[in-house]
Amino acid sequence: MDSHLSMKQHIKKVCQTCYFEIRRIGSIRKFLTVDATKTLVTSCILSRLDYCNSLLIGCPDSTLQPLQKVQHSAARLIFRAQHRQPCTPLMKELHWLPVSDRIRYKAACFCYNIISESAPAYLSELVSLYTPSRTLRSSDDARLLRQGRFKRKAHGFRTFSPYGPQLWNSLPFQLRHSPSISSFKSNLKTHLFQQHYG
Repeated sequence: MDSHLSMKQHIKKVCQTCYFEIRRIGSIRKFLTVDATKTLVTSCILSRLDYCNSLLIGCPDSTLQPLQKVQHSAARLIFRAQHRQPCTPLMKELHWLPVSDRIRYKAACFCYNIISESAPAYLSELVSLYTPSRTLRSSDDARLLRQGRFKRKAHGFRTFSPYGPQLWNSLPFQLRHSPSISSFKSNLKTHLFQQHYG
């Protein structure tokens, strides 16, 4: 981490490692099927993009762009596409969420675990359920989180305490009330996928 919490050093290191793996897989790509390549890419590249990606909460798209380029390169590798070929159709066919939505996905899953009381204490202590001071229309929704205040100049908006509740409360009612974590993950991915790809 750097003194400004930009995470650019971390992102640069992740990209270097991922491109190394892309070159390694690319050297044997002609011997692999699409499914085998997808499996390798998922385990060697996407896993690195997803590892600790919650640290990137609140980072601007310009900061995340290098990671997105890695994901695009991985998609082209799977389909042996040309470098200039648009990646949106490839990403859609692979059913991959872009990097920014993968971060939202992780944060929303944290919130669901907190709501269902299956999250570790260090996460549960960061947020609390919303309790209205008077009877409101939202009073019937027992799965809202209290949105805390933050200081933008102190990077407060990039902490989980304000980001998580804001993201969680913006999700549709039915999604937040999914009966299990497995159904929540499935419904959440569908929701984010439809939001991004329309």
